[in-house]
Amino acid sequence: MRLCIVAAVCTHPLDLTKVRMQTIPSVPGQKRPSTVSVLRMTVAEQGFRSLYAGLTASLLRQMSYSLVRLGSYEEMKSRLSRDGPPSSGKLLLAAMAAGGLGGIAGNPADILLVRMTSDSIRPPDKRYNYSNAISGLVQLIRSEGARGLFRGLETNTVRAVLMNGSQVWSYDLFKSWFLRHQLPIVNFQFRDNLALHMVASTLAGTVATTVCSPADVLRSRLMSASGKSNPIEVLTTSLRGEGPRFLFKGWTPAFIRLGPNTIFMFVFLEQLKKGWRTLFPVN
Repeated sequence: MRLCIVAAVCTHPLDLTKVRMQTIPSVPGQKRPSTVSVLRMTVAEQGFRSLYAGLTASLLRQMSYSLVRLGSYEEMKSRLSRDGPPSSGKLLLAAMAAGGLGGIAGNPADILLVRMTSDSIRPPDKRYNYSNAISGLVQLIRSEGARGLFRGLETNTVRAVLMNGSQVWSYDLFKSWFLRHQLPIVNFQFRDNLALHMVASTLAGTVATTVCSPADVLRSRLMSASGKSNPIEVLTTSLRGEGPRFLFKGWTPAFIRLGPNTIFMFVFLEQLKKGWRTLFPVN
């Protein structure tokens, strides 16, 4: 969990950039803002410190969403492995179920993260002005009630299911494939070591970013809204005004953020499991 928090601190500016790219509506005739242009504009207009707006919400998210989805998946995988190696289908279902649990647990923190990172680009009279995640949580409940904590829950849960299914499951899939096969052309055989963990996690991050992008964009737009809205309304309005390309807005900063995050996460988990097996060998 500590490593997830460190990774969140390092990659937070990219998370902020991704959310802003997702929530800024496209204007016909104008060039779509790039990752670099959004970063430059943020620093130029608000200073370097503004890149860390919403950091407390990001940390709260790691302590809820990430903890539940990874912990529950490892527990499910352990139970499935009691009678031998589980099939890829069973692991996929376990990863998706764990992702759904994580999405529900982390939904309030996700709302705060989206709102705090996109607040400065909203009109002054529509800003939330949360000073930190805890005060934001209190204000959210006061202004919208307990139901406000579940805004965008459907798309967030779908995104979490897709994320865990594509990221965690594909990591196990890539890892087992490389262990069974030699790399074509170079005729190289991986061993279960750091190099394999980094290659498999990089590929898993690429798959997860692409699979989750549409749900991620819809989630950001739903959570940043203050009035009543639903996924179908947001989807149809955005498709009509921006075309299907809007579903992949913010893909580049999302990948730059998720790639290293995925590598750190799986390398840490592999080392943790290796150390655990050394301390408590299975007879």
